Amino acid sequence: MKELIAYFSRIGENYVNGTIKPLKVGNTEVVANMIRNSTGANMFKIVPQVSYSDNYNECIDEAQEDQRRNARPELTEYPESLDEYDVIYLGYPNYWGTMPMCVFTFLERFDFSGKTIRPFCTHEGSGMGSSVSDIKKLCPNAEVESGLALHGATVSTAGLSVKKWLK
Repeated sequence: MKELIAYFSRIGENYVNGTIKPLKVGNTEVVANMIRNSTGANMFKIVPQVSYSDNYNECIDEAQEDQRRNARPELTEYPESLDEYDVIYLGYPNYWGTMPMCVFTFLERFDFSGKTIRPFCTHEGSGMGSSVSDIKKLCPNAEVESGLALHGATVSTAGLSVKKWLK
């Protein structure tokens, strides 16, 4: 069984336990690396051609505007194919109750028929939001499993939660 971790993560200012703090590695990337260390899965970072601002408040405004417009931001690159993968771990921060719109772009690019999608997200209190149902709508022929929602401020100590979820 071949596995891929596809994730979007953002560095720069982030909201952490009620304050704005700069991150050198995004919370979702921290979790993606934990999954890779446990599974050996290949990794693909979802990177929009136009990055969100490093400024937290500007970023959330940009993300909300993308959602309002139902935007599909182009990515800097795409995997050539996902045919070889059986399981896709799909990671993202919860932006305005769901995935960032660049993750929608990624999901709409490929046929996930017969694949298992295991979503995981980081958040500051909003959990998975509607992201799992959004993934099911975008990938109706995939098996979409229950997601793992991790509080962004605690991802550095989430190893046990990640391992339990992987089993």
